[in-house]
Amino acid sequence: MTTDAAFGNGPLRILIAEDNHSDRMILHAILTRQGHEVVMATDGMEAVEAFHREAPQMVLLDAMMPRMDGLEAAREIKAAAGEQLVPIIFLTSLSDPESLASCLEVGGDDFLSKPYNRVILRAKINAFRRMRELHQSLQNERDRTHQRNEQMLHEQEMARRVFDNIAHRGCLGAENIRYEASPMSIFNGDVLFASPKPSGGVHLFVGDFTGHGLPAAIGAVPLAEIFYGMTAKGFAISDILREMNRKMQAILPTGVFCCAAMVDLNLKSGHAEVWNGGLPSGYLLRHDGSRDELRSRHLPLGILPADRFSAACERHAMEVGEHLLLCSDGVMESVNREGEMFGEDRILEVLAGGGTPSDVFERLRGAVRSFAEGVGSEDDITILDVAMAEESLLEAVEPEVLPDTGAGPLDWEMTYELRNETLARFNPVPLLLHICMDVPGLRLFSGELYTIITELFNNALEHGVLRLPSSLKDSPAGFSRYYSERERLLGEIRHGAVSIRLEHRPDPQRRGGRLLIRVEDSGDGFSGEALSQSLAHNGLSGRGLALVRQLCNNVRLCGKGNCIEAEFVWHAGRGESRSGVSEEGNSHE
Repeated sequence: MTTDAAFGNGPLRILIAEDNHSDRMILHAILTRQGHEVVMATDGMEAVEAFHREAPQMVLLDAMMPRMDGLEAAREIKAAAGEQLVPIIFLTSLSDPESLASCLEVGGDDFLSKPYNRVILRAKINAFRRMRELHQSLQNERDRTHQRNEQMLHEQEMARRVFDNIAHRGCLGAENIRYEASPMSIFNGDVLFASPKPSGGVHLFVGDFTGHGLPAAIGAVPLAEIFYGMTAKGFAISDILREMNRKMQAILPTGVFCCAAMVDLNLKSGHAEVWNGGLPSGYLLRHDGSRDELRSRHLPLGILPADRFSAACERHAMEVGEHLLLCSDGVMESVNREGEMFGEDRILEVLAGGGTPSDVFERLRGAVRSFAEGVGSEDDITILDVAMAEESLLEAVEPEVLPDTGAGPLDWEMTYELRNETLARFNPVPLLLHICMDVPGLRLFSGELYTIITELFNNALEHGVLRLPSSLKDSPAGFSRYYSERERLLGEIRHGAVSIRLEHRPDPQRRGGRLLIRVEDSGDGFSGEALSQSLAHNGLSGRGLALVRQLCNNVRLCGKGNCIEAEFVWHAGRGESRSGVSEEGNSHE
């Protein structure tokens, strides 16, 4: 129903429902002299019909009328008025409290006693006019607030879609990853990322910003761009964490930071590197029922300056089927109806509940849900469970591929050399891969190129410069000894060099090209049988050059045995590289 409500001193449309002709005429005369428009009815039924037809702003209603009395008419008029304030003043000679109370109960707002006094009538009408104006103002403000809320929710929903497209891509749907993410609002103060690495394996990140909703989620967008972009380029977990910390410290206001944990899950070696800065302890769940606690050993992201930030990770060997469990503090801070917190002790009870490592995620999720049933969560809740798996598990998961600009160098060559202490501090592979990715079309082969360049560089650094024997890695436990020795030798390095030469030649006819990768180190070289032995080796060690051979068209040793050349031929639409090898010389592996 529409109304043309009068404000200020303007006239009102007033309905008079009075069965007494004289009283009706008296009221009509008083109101018309005061400038109001008058609609008249002789009984309750006519009053209801006139209200629907004329939409009056005020009703003067006799309590006692034929066909339909004033009480029933008032009920129907109030129902028809809905949210509109239409004051009903009962015209009555009744004086007993019960009768007057009945008038108010059915929707009456005031009384006017007979005989009618024009001064009192004017005062009552003006008072209800002010009430109507106030009511209308409140309704208008409510409607404006509702519209603004609707617009804000629409904008937040659109922003959430953008946020999800940025933050929730990757491989969270992989078979070995399970997670629970329960935000308090449209946006989540917790963040969860997962992305396959170009070299195989997975990077995972769990973050918990101070606060909730949109303010907390804003910081997740640059975090996601850094995580997915640097992972796609082959950067190590330590490099990604340092860049995240630098970015968070630059953009977050004082008092806002991100508690986080990051994992590099290496499916090839069966290891996990873990960094925890401010999140509750995570757990590595073993087949024998034991568990390794992954404590927070660092401050959250966004607090320390770059020169004081540590990206040092813990390295843990994992067997296939063992699980790594991480959660945000929303799990421990979940409360029940009695106000008790879930707490760390209940998490430990779930972990000690028996069963296999794969059972823990569902048990923990179910325990938190049951504990907090019927109670609104006061914090975002995130639980991440990831299992060590065979390398083949991620074959169907496409790594993050950066967009191809379609413009870049085609015919070029470059040489990049690292010397002395720089070898211990800098990994050149992401930089070299980034240069190769500028070649139009070559971006689709980022995973293969990352593996080739990484294996050749590590071969030159570890076996050529550091002279680490690959045989140390012939057992899972040997991997830990190998990398511990590697870190020790890198810390002591004072002399040495690794030179990497890249040369690309286009092949326009096949819409592709040829990339020659030559890696030379300052070591002494090795005997002539090493390459053949490395290519035929099926153990845990010595697999690097065999993998390079599978990806490249030609692999050969040159010089004094301290230089390897690999040729990668590619063309648009090719699914796999052709394999071949020229056994000229030897290998470091």
